[in-house]
Amino acid sequence: MSAESLVSQMKFGLDAPICLTWELTYACNLQCIHCLSSSGQRDSRELSTAEAKKVLDELRDLQVFYINIGGGEPMIRRDFFDIVEYSISNRIGVKFSTNGAFIDRARAQQLAAMDYLDIQLSIDGVDAATNDAVRGEGSYAMARRAMDNLAEAGFGPFKISVVVTRHNVDQLDGFKAIADSYGAQLRVTRLRPSGRGADSWHNLHPTNDQQMQIYKWLLANGENVLTGDSFFHLNALGEPLPGLNMCGAGRVVCLIDPIGDVYACPFVIHDQFKAGSVRDEGGFAKVWKQSDLFLSLREPESAGACSSCGNYDACQGGCMAAKFFTGLPLDGPDPECVTGYGASQLANVPVGIAPKPAMDHTKPITFTRKKPASV
Repeated sequence: MSAESLVSQMKFGLDAPICLTWELTYACNLQCIHCLSSSGQRDSRELSTAEAKKVLDELRDLQVFYINIGGGEPMIRRDFFDIVEYSISNRIGVKFSTNGAFIDRARAQQLAAMDYLDIQLSIDGVDAATNDAVRGEGSYAMARRAMDNLAEAGFGPFKISVVVTRHNVDQLDGFKAIADSYGAQLRVTRLRPSGRGADSWHNLHPTNDQQMQIYKWLLANGENVLTGDSFFHLNALGEPLPGLNMCGAGRVVCLIDPIGDVYACPFVIHDQFKAGSVRDEGGFAKVWKQSDLFLSLREPESAGACSSCGNYDACQGGCMAAKFFTGLPLDGPDPECVTGYGASQLANVPVGIAPKPAMDHTKPITFTRKKPASV
């Protein structure tokens, strides 16, 4: 089957998601300024261990072959290993994203002994100055320590995940060098205006010139670098990037959040894109197969405002989440449209009209009053 016919088939949805992201908790020891789920504080309504295992039973019956576990920081949950081991015992592979805080030597060895497990460690700079400005003080050293521990334990080719911003575009070669030094695989993803990223996107997203820089770099390195099809909006520049190059929201991907709500994709945590809950009658399977939202997303798309652009077939109109959270219409151009249509429309979006993410779990900032110096 050709890549073109495969994409066409996937647009109408599959019997089960091929990329299911499951945020186990909103609790997190960091508060990254671009966090897509605004994580920080745990939600008291989190799925219990028993509920999580019930979902995994459903996924097994649907023949889902792997899941992406995230958060928050998933290893904060005391039942983290219990859930992962139960998934693997059901022959559902696990890839989990972590900031590395809890991967000490002992846990690195425990993880290295498990089958069907992949680990994705997040950094957003090749040095502490760049990384910690986004992810918090000490987070770079913490992530590198976790990488060292995994390498020492002989875990194998873990992944290093990077969100590309205007401050780290020039470091792409450096990220690749770090990954190569560990025998790891680099994964670069696009910054979306989701969660806390809705507030930081305008200051962090790459400039138009940097978009060209990213495109050229991915053409040169994309066969050896994962992207999660984040950058298909760049295909309007010419040669298509490696990958499926389509929006899979509700078709081949979806998100289960910590309280069991199911969304079209990890970047649209908003009531407009909530399809149901695993706690509803019929569970996840019914949401995936019968929800009105997912069925509508699988209908043929209209090019809308992009219909007059000759690049539509190449870029597919860009990312739904990027449009939604910047106040652009879903059938309009991507805000980072490389032909400039998105930027011109973005300039006309009234202040305050862009939708806000559904929930904010950011920890409140506390200030400690210093005692006055004795005189």
